[in-house]
Amino acid sequence: MSLDNSSAREVLEPILERYSRNPHYLMQILRETQEHLDFIPQWAVDYLAEALALARTQVQSVIDFYAFFYSSPRGKYRVLFSDNVTDRMQGNTALLSRMLSKFGLTQGQVSGDGLVSIDTTSCTGMCDQGPALLVNNYPVTRLSSQRIDQICELIKKQTPLKEWPTELFLVEDNIRCKDVLLSTEMVNGQALKRAVELGPEGMLAEMKTSNFRGRGGAGFTTAVKWEACKNAPGETRYVVCNADEGEPGTFKDRVLLSSFPERVFEGMTIAGYTIGAAKGLVYLRAEYRYMLEQLQAILEARRKANLLGKDILGQKGFDFDIEIHMGAGAYICGEETALLESLEGKPGRPRIRPPFPVTYGYLGKPTVVNNVETLAKATLIAQNGGAWYRGLGTKLSTGTKLLSISGDCTRPGIYEYPFGVRIAKILEDCGAHDAVAVQVGGAAGTCIARHEFGRKIAFEDVSTSGSLMVFGNNRDMFEVARNFAHFFKHESCGFCTPCRVGTTLMCNILDKIAEGKGTIYEMNELSHLYQLLSTVSHCGLGQSAGRPVNDTLQKFRPSYDRRLKQKDFEPAFDLDAALAPAREIMERDDIDAHLGADL
Repeated sequence: MSLDNSSAREVLEPILERYSRNPHYLMQILRETQEHLDFIPQWAVDYLAEALALARTQVQSVIDFYAFFYSSPRGKYRVLFSDNVTDRMQGNTALLSRMLSKFGLTQGQVSGDGLVSIDTTSCTGMCDQGPALLVNNYPVTRLSSQRIDQICELIKKQTPLKEWPTELFLVEDNIRCKDVLLSTEMVNGQALKRAVELGPEGMLAEMKTSNFRGRGGAGFTTAVKWEACKNAPGETRYVVCNADEGEPGTFKDRVLLSSFPERVFEGMTIAGYTIGAAKGLVYLRAEYRYMLEQLQAILEARRKANLLGKDILGQKGFDFDIEIHMGAGAYICGEETALLESLEGKPGRPRIRPPFPVTYGYLGKPTVVNNVETLAKATLIAQNGGAWYRGLGTKLSTGTKLLSISGDCTRPGIYEYPFGVRIAKILEDCGAHDAVAVQVGGAAGTCIARHEFGRKIAFEDVSTSGSLMVFGNNRDMFEVARNFAHFFKHESCGFCTPCRVGTTLMCNILDKIAEGKGTIYEMNELSHLYQLLSTVSHCGLGQSAGRPVNDTLQKFRPSYDRRLKQKDFEPAFDLDAALAPAREIMERDDIDAHLGADL
Protein backbone atom coordinates (compact mmCIF):
# COMPACT_ATOMS: atom_id res chain seq x y z
CA MET A 1 0.00 0.00 0.00
CA SER A 2 1.32 3.47 -0.82
CA LEU A 3 -0.14 6.92 -0.63
CA ASP A 4 0.78 10.21 -2.23
CA ASN A 5 1.91 13.06 0.02
CA SER A 6 -1.55 14.57 0.36
CA SER A 7 -3.14 11.27 1.41
CA ALA A 8 -0.33 10.49 3.82
CA ARG A 9 -0.72 13.93 5.34
CA GLU A 10 -4.47 13.39 5.76
CA VAL A 11 -3.89 10.16 7.68
CA LEU A 12 -0.91 11.09 9.83
CA GLU A 13 -1.10 14.83 10.46
CA PRO A 14 -4.01 14.66 12.91
CA ILE A 15 -2.10 12.04 14.92
CA LEU A 16 1.08 14.10 14.88
CA GLU A 17 -0.76 17.24 15.94
CA ARG A 18 -2.48 15.41 18.77
CA TYR A 19 0.95 14.65 20.22
CA SER A 20 2.43 18.09 19.37
CA ARG A 21 4.89 16.46 16.96
CA ASN A 22 6.91 15.42 20.00
CA PRO A 23 9.30 12.51 19.25
CA HIS A 24 9.03 11.35 22.86
CA TYR A 25 5.49 10.27 21.99
CA LEU A 26 6.67 8.07 19.13
CA MET A 27 5.22 4.93 20.74
CA GLN A 28 1.76 6.50 20.96
CA ILE A 29 2.00 7.95 17.44
CA LEU A 30 2.91 4.52 16.05
CA ARG A 31 0.09 2.88 18.00
CA GLU A 32 -2.52 5.25 16.63
CA THR A 33 -1.06 4.97 13.13
CA GLN A 34 -1.37 1.20 13.29
CA GLU A 35 -4.88 1.32 14.70
CA HIS A 36 -5.84 3.53 11.75
CA LEU A 37 -4.04 1.55 9.03
CA ASP A 38 -3.94 -1.96 10.61
CA PHE A 39 -0.13 -2.01 10.28
CA ILE A 40 2.71 0.51 9.87
CA PRO A 41 3.64 0.67 6.17
CA GLN A 42 6.96 1.90 4.85
CA TRP A 43 5.58 5.22 3.64
CA ALA A 44 4.31 5.93 7.18
CA VAL A 45 7.77 5.23 8.63
CA ASP A 46 9.33 7.68 6.17
CA TYR A 47 6.71 10.34 6.79
CA LEU A 48 6.89 10.08 10.59
CA ALA A 49 10.67 10.14 10.60
CA GLU A 50 10.71 13.38 8.65
CA ALA A 51 7.89 14.96 10.64
CA LEU A 52 9.52 14.13 13.99
CA ALA A 53 13.08 14.96 12.85
CA LEU A 54 14.20 11.41 13.57
CA ALA A 55 16.37 9.09 11.54
CA ARG A 56 14.31 6.53 9.70
CA THR A 57 16.25 3.79 11.49
CA GLN A 58 15.17 5.22 14.85
CA VAL A 59 11.52 4.83 13.94
CA GLN A 60 12.05 1.38 12.45
CA SER A 61 14.02 0.19 15.47
CA VAL A 62 11.06 0.97 17.72
CA ILE A 63 8.68 -0.91 15.42
CA ASP A 64 11.03 -3.90 15.29
CA PHE A 65 11.53 -4.02 19.07
CA TYR A 66 7.89 -4.37 20.13
CA ALA A 67 5.86 -7.50 19.44
CA PHE A 68 2.58 -5.63 18.88
CA PHE A 69 3.86 -3.36 16.10
CA TYR A 70 3.59 -4.75 12.58
CA SER A 71 5.43 -3.69 9.43
CA SER A 72 3.25 -5.82 7.18
CA PRO A 73 -0.47 -6.69 7.10
CA ARG A 74 -1.57 -9.15 9.76
CA GLY A 75 -5.14 -9.59 8.60
CA LYS A 76 -8.44 -7.91 9.31
CA TYR A 77 -8.71 -10.14 12.39
CA ARG A 78 -5.47 -10.60 14.35
CA VAL A 79 -5.84 -13.52 16.75
CA LEU A 80 -3.20 -14.06 19.43
CA PHE A 81 -3.51 -17.05 21.76
CA SER A 82 -2.14 -16.51 25.25
CA ASP A 83 0.70 -19.01 25.64
CA ASN A 84 1.44 -18.76 29.33
CA VAL A 85 2.10 -22.05 31.12
CA THR A 86 -1.34 -21.93 32.79
CA ASP A 87 -3.01 -21.53 29.38
CA ARG A 88 -1.14 -24.63 28.25
CA MET A 89 -2.33 -26.48 31.35
CA GLN A 90 -5.88 -25.54 30.38
CA GLY A 91 -5.55 -26.85 26.83
CA ASN A 92 -4.67 -23.83 24.68
CA THR A 93 -2.45 -25.88 22.33
CA ALA A 94 -5.32 -28.06 21.13
CA LEU A 95 -7.57 -25.02 20.73
CA LEU A 96 -4.92 -23.19 18.72
CA SER A 97 -4.57 -26.21 16.43
CA ARG A 98 -8.35 -26.37 16.05
CA MET A 99 -8.58 -22.76 14.87
CA LEU A 100 -5.59 -23.10 12.54
CA SER A 101 -7.12 -26.15 10.89
CA LYS A 102 -10.46 -24.41 10.38
CA PHE A 103 -8.71 -21.71 8.36
CA GLY A 104 -6.10 -23.99 6.80
CA LEU A 105 -3.28 -21.87 8.22
CA THR A 106 0.03 -22.42 9.96
CA GLN A 107 0.91 -20.44 13.07
CA GLY A 108 1.80 -16.84 12.21
CA GLN A 109 0.53 -17.11 8.64
CA VAL A 110 -1.84 -14.52 7.18
CA SER A 111 -4.70 -15.98 5.14
CA GLY A 112 -4.46 -15.44 1.40
CA ASP A 113 -7.52 -13.20 1.38
CA GLY A 114 -6.04 -11.03 4.14
CA LEU A 115 -8.88 -11.93 6.49
CA VAL A 116 -7.09 -13.43 9.49
CA SER A 117 -3.78 -14.32 11.10
CA ILE A 118 -3.40 -16.65 14.08
CA ASP A 119 -0.38 -16.69 16.38
CA THR A 120 0.63 -16.80 20.03
CA THR A 121 1.72 -14.17 22.53
CA SER A 122 2.98 -14.29 26.09
CA CYS A 123 0.75 -14.00 29.17
CA THR A 124 -2.29 -11.79 28.54
CA GLY A 125 -3.14 -11.31 32.22
CA MET A 126 -6.16 -13.64 32.05
CA CYS A 127 -4.67 -16.65 33.87
CA ASP A 128 -7.65 -16.91 36.23
CA GLN A 129 -10.05 -17.42 33.32
CA GLY A 130 -8.02 -19.04 30.58
CA PRO A 131 -7.37 -20.29 28.08
CA ALA A 132 -7.57 -16.83 26.57
CA LEU A 133 -6.81 -15.01 23.36
CA LEU A 134 -6.74 -11.48 22.00
CA VAL A 135 -8.58 -10.59 18.82
CA ASN A 136 -7.66 -7.11 17.59
CA ASN A 137 -6.49 -6.31 21.15
CA TYR A 138 -9.73 -7.41 22.83
CA PRO A 139 -9.59 -10.39 25.23
CA VAL A 140 -11.74 -13.48 24.86
CA THR A 141 -11.61 -15.71 27.94
CA ARG A 142 -12.65 -19.23 28.98
CA LEU A 143 -11.98 -20.71 25.58
CA SER A 144 -13.49 -24.05 24.63
CA SER A 145 -13.95 -25.99 21.41
CA GLN A 146 -17.43 -24.54 21.06
CA ARG A 147 -16.21 -21.01 21.64
CA ILE A 148 -13.40 -21.47 19.10
CA ASP A 149 -15.93 -22.65 16.51
CA GLN A 150 -18.12 -19.64 17.30
CA ILE A 151 -15.20 -17.23 16.84
CA CYS A 152 -14.23 -18.87 13.55
CA GLU A 153 -17.75 -18.42 12.18
CA LEU A 154 -17.84 -14.77 13.22
CA ILE A 155 -14.52 -14.16 11.48
CA LYS A 156 -15.54 -16.01 8.32
CA LYS A 157 -18.70 -13.90 8.15
CA GLN A 158 -16.53 -10.80 8.73
CA THR A 159 -18.75 -9.74 11.61
CA PRO A 160 -17.45 -6.49 13.17
CA LEU A 161 -16.17 -6.98 16.70
CA LYS A 162 -18.74 -4.57 18.09
CA GLU A 163 -21.43 -6.99 16.89
CA TRP A 164 -19.89 -10.08 18.50
CA PRO A 165 -21.78 -11.53 21.50
CA THR A 166 -20.78 -9.53 24.57
CA GLU A 167 -20.27 -12.65 26.66
CA LEU A 168 -17.21 -13.48 24.58
CA PHE A 169 -15.45 -10.39 25.94
CA LEU A 170 -16.47 -10.85 29.58
CA VAL A 171 -13.47 -10.39 31.88
CA GLU A 172 -14.28 -11.14 35.50
CA ASP A 173 -12.45 -9.81 38.56
CA ASN A 174 -12.67 -13.11 40.49
CA ILE A 175 -11.91 -11.43 43.81
CA ARG A 176 -11.95 -14.31 46.30
CA CYS A 177 -10.51 -12.81 49.50
CA LYS A 178 -10.64 -9.16 50.58
CA ASP A 179 -8.68 -7.27 53.20
CA VAL A 180 -8.07 -3.57 53.84
CA LEU A 181 -7.56 -2.46 50.23
CA LEU A 182 -10.28 -4.40 48.45
CA SER A 183 -12.89 -4.15 51.22
CA THR A 184 -12.56 -0.44 52.06
CA GLU A 185 -14.79 1.89 50.09
CA MET A 186 -13.15 5.15 49.08
CA VAL A 187 -14.84 8.47 48.57
CA ASN A 188 -13.07 10.14 45.66
CA GLY A 189 -10.77 12.85 46.96
CA GLN A 190 -10.96 11.81 50.61
CA ALA A 191 -7.42 10.44 50.82
CA LEU A 192 -6.11 13.34 48.78
CA LYS A 193 -7.76 15.88 51.11
CA ARG A 194 -6.12 14.18 54.07
CA ALA A 195 -2.71 14.33 52.33
CA VAL A 196 -3.18 18.06 51.68
CA GLU A 197 -4.08 18.57 55.35
CA LEU A 198 -0.85 16.82 56.33
CA GLY A 199 1.24 18.76 53.82
CA PRO A 200 4.07 17.24 51.75
CA GLU A 201 6.37 16.78 54.74
CA GLY A 202 3.58 15.39 56.89
CA MET A 203 2.52 12.92 54.22
CA LEU A 204 6.11 11.81 53.77
CA ALA A 205 6.38 11.32 57.54
CA GLU A 206 3.32 9.06 57.50
CA MET A 207 4.86 7.02 54.69
CA LYS A 208 8.04 6.63 56.76
CA THR A 209 6.08 5.58 59.82
CA SER A 210 4.21 2.94 57.82
CA ASN A 211 7.44 1.22 56.72
CA PHE A 212 5.54 0.60 53.50
CA ARG A 213 7.56 -1.26 50.87
CA GLY A 214 6.85 -1.25 47.13
CA ARG A 215 4.67 -4.07 45.85
CA GLY A 216 6.56 -4.67 42.60
CA GLY A 217 8.64 -7.49 44.08
CA ALA A 218 11.92 -5.78 44.97
CA GLY A 219 10.37 -4.35 48.13
CA PHE A 220 12.18 -1.02 48.20
CA THR A 221 10.91 1.27 50.96
CA THR A 222 8.49 3.68 49.29
CA ALA A 223 9.18 6.66 51.57
CA VAL A 224 12.91 6.45 50.84
CA LYS A 225 12.22 6.52 47.11
CA TRP A 226 9.79 9.45 47.42
CA GLU A 227 12.13 11.44 49.65
CA ALA A 228 15.14 10.90 47.35
CA CYS A 229 13.12 12.19 44.40
CA LYS A 230 11.70 15.10 46.39
CA ASN A 231 15.20 16.21 47.41
CA ALA A 232 16.85 15.70 44.02
CA PRO A 233 18.12 18.85 42.27
CA GLY A 234 15.86 20.50 39.73
CA GLU A 235 12.34 21.88 39.51
CA THR A 236 10.61 19.28 37.31
CA ARG A 237 9.63 15.88 38.68
CA TYR A 238 7.45 13.02 37.50
CA VAL A 239 5.39 10.18 38.94
CA VAL A 240 5.22 7.04 36.80
CA CYS A 241 2.77 4.21 37.40
CA ASN A 242 4.20 0.92 36.17
CA ALA A 243 1.12 -0.93 34.87
CA ASP A 244 3.12 -3.28 32.67
CA GLU A 245 2.48 -6.46 34.64
CA GLY A 246 3.97 -8.88 32.13
CA GLU A 247 5.11 -11.48 34.66
CA PRO A 248 3.38 -14.77 33.77
CA GLY A 249 0.58 -15.54 36.17
CA THR A 250 0.07 -11.96 37.37
CA PHE A 251 -3.24 -10.14 36.90
CA LYS A 252 -3.82 -8.08 40.07
CA ASP A 253 -3.13 -4.80 38.25
CA ARG A 254 -5.83 -5.72 35.75
CA VAL A 255 -8.36 -5.95 38.57
CA LEU A 256 -7.20 -2.74 40.27
CA LEU A 257 -7.34 -0.78 37.03
CA SER A 258 -10.72 -2.16 36.00
CA SER A 259 -12.51 -1.93 39.36
CA PHE A 260 -10.40 0.40 41.54
CA PRO A 261 -8.85 2.91 39.12
CA GLU A 262 -9.78 5.89 41.30
CA ARG A 263 -7.52 4.56 44.03
CA VAL A 264 -4.62 4.23 41.64
CA PHE A 265 -5.04 7.72 40.22
CA GLU A 266 -5.52 9.22 43.68
CA GLY A 267 -2.38 7.46 44.88
CA MET A 268 -0.47 8.95 41.95
CA THR A 269 -1.78 12.40 42.82
CA ILE A 270 -0.76 11.99 46.47
CA ALA A 271 2.72 10.95 45.33
CA GLY A 272 2.87 13.98 43.03
CA TYR A 273 1.82 16.31 45.84
CA THR A 274 4.37 14.81 48.23
CA ILE A 275 7.40 15.01 45.93
CA GLY A 276 6.42 18.20 44.08
CA ALA A 277 5.63 16.68 40.68
CA ALA A 278 3.15 18.25 38.27
CA LYS A 279 2.75 15.32 35.91
CA GLY A 280 2.06 11.61 36.18
CA LEU A 281 2.27 8.96 33.51
CA VAL A 282 0.62 5.54 33.50
CA TYR A 283 2.48 2.96 31.41
CA LEU A 284 -0.31 0.53 30.49
CA ARG A 285 0.66 -2.81 28.97
CA ALA A 286 -0.49 -3.48 25.42
CA GLU A 287 -2.58 -6.47 26.47
CA TYR A 288 -4.81 -4.06 28.47
CA ARG A 289 -5.55 -1.81 25.50
CA TYR A 290 -9.26 -2.58 25.95
CA MET A 291 -9.23 -0.54 29.19
CA LEU A 292 -7.84 2.65 27.67
CA GLU A 293 -11.03 4.57 26.87
CA GLN A 294 -12.59 3.75 30.25
CA LEU A 295 -9.49 4.93 32.11
CA GLN A 296 -9.29 8.12 30.09
CA ALA A 297 -12.94 8.85 30.89
CA ILE A 298 -12.23 8.45 34.61
CA LEU A 299 -9.28 10.84 34.36
CA GLU A 300 -11.50 13.41 32.66
CA ALA A 301 -14.11 13.04 35.41
CA ARG A 302 -11.42 13.67 38.04
CA ARG A 303 -10.37 16.82 36.20
CA LYS A 304 -13.96 18.08 36.27
CA ALA A 305 -14.10 17.31 40.00
CA ASN A 306 -10.93 19.38 40.58
CA LEU A 307 -9.01 16.24 41.63
CA LEU A 308 -6.63 16.68 38.70
CA GLY A 309 -5.40 19.71 36.82
CA LYS A 310 -4.75 23.22 38.14
CA ASP A 311 -5.04 24.29 41.79
CA ILE A 312 -6.36 20.90 42.91
CA LEU A 313 -8.85 21.08 45.80
CA GLY A 314 -8.47 24.85 45.70
CA GLN A 315 -4.82 24.69 46.74
CA LYS A 316 -2.98 27.42 44.85
CA GLY A 317 -0.03 25.92 42.98
CA PHE A 318 -1.08 22.31 43.50
CA ASP A 319 -1.03 21.32 39.84
CA PHE A 320 -0.95 17.69 38.78
CA ASP A 321 -2.30 15.79 35.79
CA ILE A 322 -2.04 12.24 34.48
CA GLU A 323 -1.74 10.83 30.99
CA ILE A 324 -1.75 7.23 29.83
CA HIS A 325 0.93 5.76 27.59
CA MET A 326 0.38 2.37 25.98
CA GLY A 327 3.09 -0.27 25.73
CA ALA A 328 3.38 -2.44 22.65
CA GLY A 329 4.27 -5.92 23.87
CA ALA A 330 7.62 -6.21 25.65
CA TYR A 331 8.04 -8.03 28.97
CA ILE A 332 11.32 -6.22 29.61
CA CYS A 333 9.44 -2.92 29.99
CA GLY A 334 8.32 -4.07 33.42
CA GLU A 335 11.87 -3.16 34.48
CA GLU A 336 11.66 0.47 35.53
CA THR A 337 14.50 1.90 33.42
CA ALA A 338 13.39 -0.02 30.32
CA LEU A 339 9.91 1.39 30.96
CA LEU A 340 11.34 4.92 31.06
CA GLU A 341 13.12 4.34 27.76
CA SER A 342 9.83 3.18 26.26
CA LEU A 343 7.99 6.22 27.65
CA GLU A 344 10.53 8.37 25.83
CA GLY A 345 9.65 6.70 22.54
CA LYS A 346 12.59 4.33 22.31
CA PRO A 347 13.16 0.56 22.40
CA GLY A 348 12.71 -0.60 25.98
CA ARG A 349 16.25 -1.58 26.87
CA PRO A 350 17.35 -1.25 30.52
CA ARG A 351 19.62 1.62 31.41
CA ILE A 352 22.93 1.36 33.19
CA ARG A 353 22.51 2.31 36.85
CA PRO A 354 23.49 4.56 38.56
CA PRO A 355 22.12 7.14 38.02
CA PHE A 356 18.80 5.91 39.37
CA PRO A 357 15.37 7.16 38.26
CA VAL A 358 14.85 9.17 41.47
CA THR A 359 17.57 11.54 40.27
CA TYR A 360 17.66 10.87 36.52
CA GLY A 361 14.43 9.35 35.25
CA TYR A 362 11.88 10.33 32.62
CA LEU A 363 13.46 12.87 30.24
CA GLY A 364 16.43 13.03 32.59
CA LYS A 365 14.34 14.45 35.45
CA PRO A 366 13.83 13.05 38.98
CA THR A 367 11.13 10.40 38.73
CA VAL A 368 9.29 8.11 41.14
CA VAL A 369 8.34 4.80 39.53
CA ASN A 370 5.80 2.78 41.54
CA ASN A 371 3.59 -0.10 40.52
CA VAL A 372 -0.20 -0.10 40.53
CA GLU A 373 -0.69 -1.79 43.90
CA THR A 374 1.86 0.46 45.61
CA LEU A 375 0.09 3.63 44.49
CA ALA A 376 -3.35 2.29 45.38
CA LYS A 377 -2.21 1.48 48.91
CA ALA A 378 -0.71 4.92 49.41
CA THR A 379 -4.31 6.13 49.72
CA LEU A 380 -4.83 3.86 52.76
CA ILE A 381 -1.83 5.40 54.51
CA ALA A 382 -3.07 8.90 53.74
CA GLN A 383 -6.54 8.07 55.08
CA ASN A 384 -5.63 6.04 58.16
CA GLY A 385 -2.07 7.02 59.02
CA GLY A 386 1.27 5.28 58.95
CA ALA A 387 0.98 3.82 62.46
CA TRP A 388 -2.28 2.08 61.56
CA TYR A 389 -0.74 0.57 58.44
CA ARG A 390 2.37 -0.53 60.31
CA GLY A 391 0.13 -2.56 62.61
CA LEU A 392 -0.81 -4.85 59.71
CA GLY A 393 1.32 -7.73 58.46
CA THR A 394 4.75 -8.36 59.98
CA LYS A 395 7.45 -6.10 61.36
CA LEU A 396 9.52 -6.16 58.18
CA SER A 397 6.58 -6.54 55.80
CA THR A 398 3.81 -4.20 56.84
CA GLY A 399 0.35 -4.18 55.35
CA THR A 400 -1.31 -6.61 52.97
CA LYS A 401 -0.43 -8.21 49.66
CA LEU A 402 -2.58 -8.89 46.62
CA LEU A 403 -1.97 -12.33 45.14
CA SER A 404 -2.91 -13.50 41.64
CA ILE A 405 -3.58 -17.23 41.98
CA SER A 406 -3.96 -19.52 38.98
CA GLY A 407 -3.23 -23.05 37.84
CA ASP A 408 -4.40 -26.27 39.45
CA CYS A 409 -6.94 -24.91 41.91
CA THR A 410 -10.73 -24.74 41.99
CA ARG A 411 -10.95 -21.03 42.87
CA PRO A 412 -8.38 -19.04 40.87
CA GLY A 413 -8.49 -15.28 41.26
CA ILE A 414 -7.38 -12.37 43.44
CA TYR A 415 -6.65 -12.88 47.15
CA GLU A 416 -5.61 -10.20 49.62
CA TYR A 417 -3.84 -11.30 52.79
CA PRO A 418 -1.79 -9.59 55.50
CA PHE A 419 1.90 -10.31 55.00
CA GLY A 420 2.95 -13.39 56.95
CA VAL A 421 0.27 -15.71 55.56
CA ARG A 422 1.51 -19.25 55.03
CA ILE A 423 1.48 -20.78 51.58
CA ALA A 424 -0.44 -23.79 52.94
CA LYS A 425 -3.26 -21.45 54.03
CA ILE A 426 -3.41 -19.88 50.56
CA LEU A 427 -3.55 -23.29 48.90
CA GLU A 428 -6.36 -24.38 51.20
CA ASP A 429 -8.36 -21.24 50.45
CA CYS A 430 -8.01 -21.51 46.67
CA GLY A 431 -8.85 -25.21 46.58
CA ALA A 432 -5.45 -26.58 45.62
CA HIS A 433 -5.60 -29.90 47.44
CA ASP A 434 -3.05 -31.92 45.44
CA ALA A 435 -0.38 -29.29 44.80
CA VAL A 436 3.22 -30.46 44.50
CA ALA A 437 4.70 -27.06 43.65
CA VAL A 438 3.90 -23.35 43.61
CA GLN A 439 5.73 -20.88 41.39
CA VAL A 440 5.77 -17.69 43.46
CA GLY A 441 6.43 -14.42 41.64
CA GLY A 442 5.94 -15.64 38.07
CA ALA A 443 8.59 -17.10 35.81
CA ALA A 444 11.22 -14.90 37.47
CA GLY A 445 10.20 -16.00 40.95
CA THR A 446 10.81 -18.96 43.23
CA CYS A 447 9.57 -22.53 42.87
CA ILE A 448 8.27 -23.81 46.21
CA ALA A 449 7.98 -27.57 46.70
CA ARG A 450 5.46 -29.37 48.91
CA HIS A 451 7.80 -29.64 51.90
CA GLU A 452 8.08 -25.81 51.91
CA PHE A 453 4.36 -24.99 52.05
CA GLY A 454 4.75 -23.86 55.65
CA ARG A 455 6.77 -20.84 54.51
CA LYS A 456 5.28 -17.33 54.64
CA ILE A 457 4.60 -14.68 52.03
CA ALA A 458 6.78 -11.82 53.30
CA PHE A 459 9.88 -9.95 52.26
CA GLU A 460 11.82 -11.75 54.98
CA ASP A 461 10.76 -15.19 53.68
CA VAL A 462 9.12 -15.67 50.27
CA SER A 463 9.01 -12.33 48.46
CA THR A 464 6.71 -11.92 45.50
CA SER A 465 5.32 -9.39 43.07
CA GLY A 466 2.01 -11.17 43.49
CA SER A 467 1.80 -14.23 41.24
CA LEU A 468 1.21 -17.76 42.53
CA MET A 469 0.90 -20.51 39.94
CA VAL A 470 -0.18 -23.84 41.40
CA PHE A 471 0.96 -27.16 39.93
CA GLY A 472 -0.83 -30.39 40.83
CA ASN A 473 0.66 -33.85 41.17
CA ASN A 474 -0.03 -34.61 37.50
CA ARG A 475 2.29 -31.84 36.26
CA ASP A 476 5.76 -32.41 34.86
CA MET A 477 8.00 -29.79 36.46
CA PHE A 478 10.65 -30.26 33.78
CA GLU A 479 8.16 -29.07 31.17
CA VAL A 480 7.13 -26.17 33.41
CA ALA A 481 10.77 -25.05 33.65
CA ARG A 482 11.22 -25.56 29.91
CA ASN A 483 8.21 -23.36 29.19
CA PHE A 484 9.64 -20.59 31.38
CA ALA A 485 13.04 -20.92 29.72
CA HIS A 486 11.51 -20.41 26.27
CA PHE A 487 9.60 -17.43 27.64
CA PHE A 488 12.81 -15.76 28.79
CA LYS A 489 14.56 -16.52 25.50
CA HIS A 490 11.69 -14.88 23.61
CA GLU A 491 11.54 -11.85 25.91
CA SER A 492 15.27 -11.12 26.17
CA CYS A 493 15.86 -7.62 24.80
CA GLY A 494 19.26 -8.68 23.43
CA PHE A 495 21.11 -5.82 25.12
CA CYS A 496 23.69 -7.94 26.95
CA THR A 497 25.48 -11.07 25.76
CA PRO A 498 24.98 -13.18 28.93
CA CYS A 499 21.19 -12.95 28.64
CA ARG A 500 20.94 -12.98 24.85
CA VAL A 501 23.18 -16.03 24.46
CA GLY A 502 22.61 -17.68 27.83
CA THR A 503 18.83 -17.94 27.52
CA THR A 504 19.23 -19.46 24.05
CA LEU A 505 21.78 -22.01 25.26
CA MET A 506 19.56 -22.95 28.19
CA CYS A 507 16.60 -23.55 25.87
CA ASN A 508 18.74 -25.61 23.50
CA ILE A 509 19.92 -27.83 26.35
CA LEU A 510 16.41 -28.34 27.72
CA ASP A 511 15.13 -29.19 24.25
CA LYS A 512 17.96 -31.67 23.83
CA ILE A 513 17.09 -33.33 27.14
CA ALA A 514 13.41 -33.43 26.09
CA GLU A 515 14.42 -35.27 22.91
CA GLY A 516 16.15 -37.96 24.94
CA LYS A 517 19.69 -36.87 24.01
CA GLY A 518 20.69 -35.37 27.35
CA THR A 519 23.47 -36.57 29.62
CA ILE A 520 25.08 -35.55 32.90
CA TYR A 521 27.14 -33.12 30.83
CA GLU A 522 24.01 -31.13 29.93
CA MET A 523 22.82 -31.18 33.54
CA ASN A 524 26.11 -29.66 34.65
CA GLU A 525 25.92 -27.09 31.87
CA LEU A 526 22.47 -25.97 33.09
CA SER A 527 23.91 -25.24 36.53
CA HIS A 528 26.87 -23.43 34.98
CA LEU A 529 24.59 -21.29 32.81
CA TYR A 530 22.46 -20.39 35.82
CA GLN A 531 25.52 -19.09 37.65
CA LEU A 532 26.57 -17.00 34.66
CA LEU A 533 23.11 -15.56 34.01
CA SER A 534 22.47 -14.67 37.64
CA THR A 535 25.80 -12.94 38.20
CA VAL A 536 26.77 -11.13 34.99
CA SER A 537 23.49 -10.25 33.22
CA HIS A 538 22.74 -6.55 32.90
CA CYS A 539 19.25 -6.49 34.41
CA GLY A 540 16.79 -8.52 36.43
CA LEU A 541 15.43 -10.42 33.43
CA GLY A 542 18.73 -12.13 32.72
CA GLN A 543 19.60 -12.45 36.40
CA SER A 544 16.40 -14.41 37.08
CA ALA A 545 16.05 -16.23 33.74
CA GLY A 546 17.77 -19.38 34.97
CA ARG A 547 16.00 -19.51 38.31
CA PRO A 548 13.08 -21.79 37.30
CA VAL A 549 15.51 -24.32 35.85
CA ASN A 550 17.82 -24.18 38.86
CA ASP A 551 14.94 -24.46 41.34
CA THR A 552 13.38 -27.46 39.60
CA LEU A 553 16.80 -29.11 39.23
CA GLN A 554 17.22 -28.88 42.99
CA LYS A 555 13.69 -29.84 44.00
CA PHE A 556 12.38 -32.02 41.17
CA ARG A 557 15.52 -33.74 39.89
CA PRO A 558 13.72 -37.00 38.92
CA SER A 559 11.79 -35.03 36.25
CA TYR A 560 15.14 -34.42 34.57
CA ASP A 561 16.89 -37.72 35.35
CA ARG A 562 14.25 -39.90 33.74
CA ARG A 563 14.93 -38.19 30.43
CA LEU A 564 18.66 -38.94 30.46
CA LYS A 565 18.97 -41.87 28.04
CA GLN A 566 22.68 -41.53 27.29
CA LYS A 567 25.71 -41.88 29.53
CA ASP A 568 28.15 -40.14 27.25
CA PHE A 569 27.86 -36.77 25.56
CA GLU A 570 25.87 -36.86 22.33
CA PRO A 571 25.76 -33.89 19.95
CA ALA A 572 22.29 -32.47 19.46
CA PHE A 573 23.20 -31.54 15.87
CA ASP A 574 23.87 -34.29 13.29
CA LEU A 575 26.50 -32.74 11.03
CA ASP A 576 26.74 -35.82 8.80
CA ALA A 577 22.98 -35.73 8.15
CA ALA A 578 23.20 -32.00 7.42
CA LEU A 579 25.76 -32.74 4.68
CA ALA A 580 23.37 -35.11 2.88
CA PRO A 581 22.26 -32.44 0.32
CA ALA A 582 25.91 -31.79 -0.55
CA ARG A 583 26.52 -35.50 -1.14
CA GLU A 584 23.45 -35.64 -3.35
CA ILE A 585 24.73 -32.73 -5.44
CA MET A 586 28.12 -34.40 -5.77
CA GLU A 587 26.45 -37.75 -6.49
CA ARG A 588 28.46 -39.39 -3.76
CA ASP A 589 27.33 -41.67 -0.99
CA ASP A 590 30.41 -43.79 -0.45
CA ILE A 591 31.93 -44.26 2.97
CA ASP A 592 34.55 -41.59 2.41
CA ALA A 593 31.83 -39.01 1.84
CA HIS A 594 30.53 -39.50 5.39
CA LEU A 595 31.90 -38.06 8.62
CA GLY A 596 33.41 -40.65 10.88
CA ALA A 597 34.79 -42.74 8.03
CA ASP A 598 37.93 -44.67 8.87
CA LEU A 599 40.57 -42.75 6.90
